[in-house]
Amino acid sequence: MIYELREYTAVPGQLPALIRRFNEHALELLAKHGMEVVFISLTEFGAQTMGQVVYVLRHDSYDALERNWAALLTDPRWVEAKRLSEVDGPLVARLDRRILTPTPFG
Repeated sequence: MIYELREYTAVPGQLPALIRRFNEHALELLAKHGMEVVFISLTEFGAQTMGQVVYVLRHDSYDALERNWAALLTDPRWVEAKRLSEVDGPLVARLDRRILTPTPFG
């Protein structure tokens, strides 16, 4: 089991549209393509307190992560949702991503 931490910094003024795209399209499509959303949030305190969506996905393996993202990014529903949501310009200014592997400590 691995986890993927994704941080989307919205283009200034586009956070409401980014949240709408998550709620209306992305969350359902992530699930459809085998990606479990473990946690999703806005940043409340810190460097990106205005305009950042942070979420964690759970994947069975790194291979599953790659397959699932490839399937989602080519899904016609996603392609169209992304296109329509970005008619007035992109929503995401920056994407930071990390892969996390649970490790015992102590």
